[in-house]
Amino acid sequence: MKNVALESFRFRGLHPHIFIGTASDRYAGWIGQIYSAEKYQGRITHRSHTVGGKVYRDEVVPVDSVREYFEHFSVLELDYTFYRPLLTSDGEPTSNYHVLRNYKRHLEKDDRIILKVPQEVCALKIRQGNQTVANPHYLNSRLFLEQFYHPANKLLGSNLAGMVFEQEYQRKEDRRPIPQVAAEWGTFFETLPRDTRYHLELRTEAYWSPPVFEVLEKHGVGQVLSHWTWLPPLNQQLARAGGRWVTAGRGGLVRLMTPIGKRYEEAFAQAHPFDKLVEGMLSPGLVHDTVELMKRSAERELDLFLIINNRAGGNAPLIAQEIVREFLG
Repeated sequence: MKNVALESFRFRGLHPHIFIGTASDRYAGWIGQIYSAEKYQGRITHRSHTVGGKVYRDEVVPVDSVREYFEHFSVLELDYTFYRPLLTSDGEPTSNYHVLRNYKRHLEKDDRIILKVPQEVCALKIRQGNQTVANPHYLNSRLFLEQFYHPANKLLGSNLAGMVFEQEYQRKEDRRPIPQVAAEWGTFFETLPRDTRYHLELRTEAYWSPPVFEVLEKHGVGQVLSHWTWLPPLNQQLARAGGRWVTAGRGGLVRLMTPIGKRYEEAFAQAHPFDKLVEGMLSPGLVHDTVELMKRSAERELDLFLIINNRAGGNAPLIAQEIVREFLG
């Protein structure tokens, strides 16, 4: 546990099998916690985006801030790759490719990156404008390999620690029979190179079933435990799998995304601008359940990658601080 300092948010040396990080990283709201104000004077930029019909203005530190980020954390999830592949169908680099290449310039050998797989690969339906439409590229292994997997590996090399396939929540009328879901993912993973960095997050609780778990085990794919709006608490998710956590090789992924029962738009509005914990926002049991998983992994010498989102309680560094404080006892 060398170099761990709770008050200065330095969690990188917590445990040889525990890797703590955040979902995205360039929030100016973290200045004074993760980032030093003097390093970014005159370099903070602004961007606006719309969530739930409301326009939000964000302050953002530059990409080279990732050097300082990794003084505190041991892993970083970059989720913008969910919205666009790294290459076009013609093999041309997209804007995401250029951003990722910029990140790579500032990474050290032991810095670990987890990437979200593009939604074009793993979502049954995708959003186009104000509507949701059927995805014609669902579980297209060629798109995954040529437009994401191979360029990601070429860009990041050994820094690429994991890839998250996130399948969106499906309403009852959109759900497929469980044997079909298991067969579809099984066929997909059979066409991919064997890799212990794949993690599947199914946001539809009904799909958490033995046929799906068997597919994950067969192909060495990790079952993401995700603290998210319409999923049960983490301890119940583990119980659904019979108490066994299907991991990718010797590594498992836990993602703390949103409070249970709270929609993305509501959580975003409550947490923005992500500079403090919001009173009453953290779901009861989130910290305790996460720490129990960390202890379980440490005892079994399984690598646990813990990704924390600001939307889980207002400010990811402060959530991490609460979790590490309880882990250390």
